[in-house]
Amino acid sequence: SKSMQFPPDFKIGEKYRVLKSIGRGSFGEVFLGQDIVSKTNVAIKIEESKNVFSQLTFESKVYRYLSDGVNIPAARLYNIDENRRALVMKLLGPSLEELHRRCTRRFSLKTVCLLADQMLSLLEYLHIRCILHRDIKPDNFLMGISDPSKVYIVDFGLAKQYCISRCVPHVKYNNKKCMIGTARYASINAHIGIEQSRRDDLESLGYVMLYFYLGQLPWQGITGDNKNRKYD
Repeated sequence: SKSMQFPPDFKIGEKYRVLKSIGRGSFGEVFLGQDIVSKTNVAIKIEESKNVFSQLTFESKVYRYLSDGVNIPAARLYNIDENRRALVMKLLGPSLEELHRRCTRRFSLKTVCLLADQMLSLLEYLHIRCILHRDIKPDNFLMGISDPSKVYIVDFGLAKQYCISRCVPHVKYNNKKCMIGTARYASINAHIGIEQSRRDDLESLGYVMLYFYLGQLPWQGITGDNKNRKYD
């Protein structure tokens, strides 16, 4: 789809300038931006939607709720106009998908173990805060720029609270759900329509680790008559 266009003097919240498009998230386009005063570069995710429910507004609430976590970037929401919202956040480095591609799609066992250690810690923090990510994949883990050995987790557009607190019951079992997430890394339960829980994030992380080490997963390249048959 076509990239969003902005006039040269366009500002967000009278504080940030939009410079150029640098990618896409699950809901919206991501731009390189700059703080007008400090000249610090930032990432700006912009959503264009006429829907009453704003995915970016929801995502900003998740970031705010998780803001005391280590290696979860701070983010702030701005309304541009009635149909567009912008989420301004810390600019991060390349995704693990990008680094994996640069390394001819193979990470050493040592690299996989070092990444797994940080990624498991991030998931543990989300789960302690009663949040499921539901879209664990290499694109959603980014390295820092000033701290290039640190892994950050991003893109909470599909996240869900699985309980209100550790004292309140877990979300109820349900086997009539749609597949949510990225098919390649989704858990078996996610594929067969069972309500996701913590184990599904962990299963997806296991598939990501195998992908990093082996270069691909056994089911990559499988075809079907339609999307549902392919997922089956």
